[in-house]
Amino acid sequence: MTLITDGGSTKCDWILLNSSGEILFKTRTEGLNPAVIPQEELYNRIVANSQLQNVFKEVTQLDFYGAGCGTETPKKLLAEILQELFESATVVVQEDLTAAVYAATTQPGIVCILGTGSNSCYFDGSKIHTPIPALGYSLMDEASGNYFGKKLITDYYYGRMPKQIATQFEQEFNLNADEIKLNIYKKPNPNAYLASFAQFIFSASELNDYFYQLIKKGIEEFIECRILTFPEATKVPIHFIGSIAHFSETIIRDCFRTHNLELGNIVRRPIDGLINYYKENKLNH
Repeated sequence: MTLITDGGSTKCDWILLNSSGEILFKTRTEGLNPAVIPQEELYNRIVANSQLQNVFKEVTQLDFYGAGCGTETPKKLLAEILQELFESATVVVQEDLTAAVYAATTQPGIVCILGTGSNSCYFDGSKIHTPIPALGYSLMDEASGNYFGKKLITDYYYGRMPKQIATQFEQEFNLNADEIKLNIYKKPNPNAYLASFAQFIFSASELNDYFYQLIKKGIEEFIECRILTFPEATKVPIHFIGSIAHFSETIIRDCFRTHNLELGNIVRRPIDGLINYYKENKLNH
């Protein structure tokens, strides 16, 4: 049995397939980003899921694609935890960009992630190229959920948020300064905490000018830092994976017209694309 996992910082989707590619179950845990979540917490989040517990000894292949798995230290940490739990499995941990490519395209293109965090790569049709490493929510992650969460909080505190919107923001979130600092500096998953504020934008009944300009600025920063840095940017389609990309499609299209870029696929949840990829390329091959 093959267990494939799309692991984000906020949530983690697991799908168990048999050798014929039939889905035995789908389940979800909290996010498992080993770059920001302590080892014990990673372990606890996995063992808390009863469906996973039931197959700890049955899984023979575990392919984990996750946020925070682009550098060796967190990647190794998570692989060791998974190997301990899934004792009979061959465990392979790769960064989430690999899953994004599998879900988005089989042809050359630039593949971007806009979810809790953000990232991009160039796929030449066979290999993935990531010349700029992803350094996470405190240094990079342009146009991500945590990027927009930070912008909302700072705009609120600096008085840049329109008064009517600020009043609504106060009603929906605990904006006590001590509460914010506790979640950012003391608790696990500060990036996912920041990203939780982004729902304020994307669940709004209408995209007012403040929200539009906020998103546009983030998308423009992402284009400058994560797309135009590739020499191939104006020659190939540019694909997006993730919920932020899904909800920002109109603005992405507006920005792409300005830069003469070709928009490819926008995939909200890569796990479904992963299933198709495994059926066609991995299982019984």
